[in-house]
Amino acid sequence: MKVLLLSAYDAESHQHWRKVLVKELPNFEWTVLTLPGRYFSWRIRGNSLSWAFDKREVLEQPYDLIIATSMTDLSALRGFVPSLATTPAILYFHENQFVYPTSGKEFKSVEPCILNLYGAVSADKVLFNSRFNQDSFLQGCKTLLDKLPDQVPKGVIEHLKSKSSVLPVPLSDDCFTHTLDNQVCWQQCDQAEDRPVRIVWAARWEYDKGPDRLLAILEVLERSGTNYRISILGQKFRGTPETFTTIGATYSHRIDQFGYAESRGEYLSWLKSADIFLSTATHEFQGLSVLEAVALGCIPVLPERQVYPDLFAEEYLYPDCGENCSLEAEKAVDMIQKQWNALQSGVAVLPNVGHFQSEQLIPQYEHVISAVIQKGR
Repeated sequence: MKVLLLSAYDAESHQHWRKVLVKELPNFEWTVLTLPGRYFSWRIRGNSLSWAFDKREVLEQPYDLIIATSMTDLSALRGFVPSLATTPAILYFHENQFVYPTSGKEFKSVEPCILNLYGAVSADKVLFNSRFNQDSFLQGCKTLLDKLPDQVPKGVIEHLKSKSSVLPVPLSDDCFTHTLDNQVCWQQCDQAEDRPVRIVWAARWEYDKGPDRLLAILEVLERSGTNYRISILGQKFRGTPETFTTIGATYSHRIDQFGYAESRGEYLSWLKSADIFLSTATHEFQGLSVLEAVALGCIPVLPERQVYPDLFAEEYLYPDCGENCSLEAEKAVDMIQKQWNALQSGVAVLPNVGHFQSEQLIPQYEHVISAVIQKGR
């Protein structure tokens, strides 16, 4: 069976997802088209035009199924390439645009939300990486449709619900079997009573991952006299917030790694060497980096917002204090110290994320793919 996989904004988590599918489902014949994860506004609006003209011969081949990310303008692409209109399609949501936090600098437009809505309506099956993602998307669509002045068809939300399911991005097997080939961190002394707590923060270096909140937490850690080391990992972009420059300059004496890991193995090594994984995100729909870190033995310390309450118990969550970053930082440090004390006392409990393993999720993907293909025949 031939599957056309379209990743219209091929960011790291999207790359991971598509590579796992292709690798773990070799019985399907895959054709993969991707576009770079940059120039967001143009990419999500222009991907159908780009592909329809630049990749027309590829798109006009016969396929049994289309699997596209939610960044793909699926409805327009099916119009540009009529043969795709009759090919069954699955739309996969890594995130949705209805609850994306704004920086205050972007042009305000409802268009990204409309594109998400049209893509979902045109698909035969809609998959989400988390319940939070699905629920916020459906609620966002309802709120948007309720605001429109007239000619809004009835039953759109019910139609979307009827073909929607939750199916997370699988974790790679290397998160569960990884061993340190090279020790990239300073020598660990786990038995030393006075050794620092090792913290890792790993996310895209963008405003929606909470760099201002990370800075506030570091300030509280310093004031509290906590003995800590921190590794700050992640991909940088052209518009990287200046907060990261401040963090790098002010806390260099605490930082073991600052920036992108050179390889997947090195990245996993940093995660495995840490005691605690810290998140400050204001935008998170599954949290792959958190799940990978937990699989490698890190205790999570996460804000009580976005997808995190669906994934982890209260003992791993610090309160979401809204815009009060200082208060939230104090709560986060309290949680770090609590978990560090538990680790030192040998009573810390690591959450189980085994159900995110590829071997658990890939059969579910295979079932969904086969069912959609069969229904389309």
